[in-house]
Amino acid sequence: MTARSHPLRILHVFRAPVGGLFRHVLDVARGQSERGHAVGVLCDESTGGARAEELLAALSPHLALGVTRLPMRRDPHPRDLPALLAARRIARTLRADVLHGHGAKGGLYARLALSRRGEAISAYTPHGGSFNYAPGTTRHALYMSAERFMARRTDVFLFESDYIAGCFRAGVGETERVVRIVYNGLAPAEFEPVRAAAEPFDLMQIGELRPGKGVDTLIDALALLRHERGARLTLLVVGSGPSERELKARAEAAGVADAITFMPQQPIRQVLGRARLMVMPSHAESLPYVILEAAAAAQPLLATRVGGIPEIFGPQGDVLIAPADAALLAAAIRRTLAEPDETTLTKAEALQRFVRGRFSLAAMVDGVLAGYAEARARRAAARDRAAAA
Repeated sequence: MTARSHPLRILHVFRAPVGGLFRHVLDVARGQSERGHAVGVLCDESTGGARAEELLAALSPHLALGVTRLPMRRDPHPRDLPALLAARRIARTLRADVLHGHGAKGGLYARLALSRRGEAISAYTPHGGSFNYAPGTTRHALYMSAERFMARRTDVFLFESDYIAGCFRAGVGETERVVRIVYNGLAPAEFEPVRAAAEPFDLMQIGELRPGKGVDTLIDALALLRHERGARLTLLVVGSGPSERELKARAEAAGVADAITFMPQQPIRQVLGRARLMVMPSHAESLPYVILEAAAAAQPLLATRVGGIPEIFGPQGDVLIAPADAALLAAAIRRTLAEPDETTLTKAEALQRFVRGRFSLAAMVDGVLAGYAEARARRAAARDRAAAA
């Protein structure tokens, strides 16, 4: 499909304009607009704060279909019904050819807002979402039931990692719909070096402060290193979220609050280089942008073996560690910081080369559009068969 011969009207639907999911939508929407498509955004009106407003305002010149914000709850809620009806009206008014849902709630809204009588198609990128819940739990069973139902209203699945595609097959089953793996991608400028701080922290963690990101495990590891080894390592935590107060209290209780600096969320390249080692101790992930961005800038990294993170590390995957184990994390931090600077730099540059070759912004945008094109071709073929019958 080319922008000139088949311009599309594309509406991206998601809940929270924060984190990697939001970054993905911003990049895809801008790329689609630059290729000649009319693009719009529909998201929650109450999350994201000033930073979301700033990013959406910067994107607005690329959004021929504009920005629409509605109240969207994170968990299922009775108020979902009026919001869903409003989303359907918006999609109809905008004459969307593609409704692309991101995340569990965005995927729900996009697919339920689609009228099967028209020619519009539905696309779905989970970004973890429903598939972050542990198999065997009640929430996992409920969300997988919902995903199985919604699969029938999906024209194309655009999984952001092989890991999430595998979670889908395990929890939902095989599908006859179009399925593509489209990795998150980075722009060439993101591979430029960042300036190292004159007095760096020992460690840094970047991301939303919520359960599952493993910051609690990192705090416990920091306490172990101090109490068992006498090492007073400093930690910079960059981000905000619902667990911030709880994490600060945990640091106080562990006796390491004096070694931790909390900083609000900000553009990642402004903080990369402010620590000797970036630690991402996540308990669950899809394909996190923050690790991609750090790897692209050759920032030394220590991460857990969860979700799609091994796909980012590729041949260096053996350095990843198991999640939710403070003693293991403490040992890995101690071992990594003890490496000669030359060894650390060599590893970081090797990971940078691997990421440059596999995670391209242009390839991401083209992959998403190719998924739409395949789904639209299938829809057209089905109509032709029905007309000939």
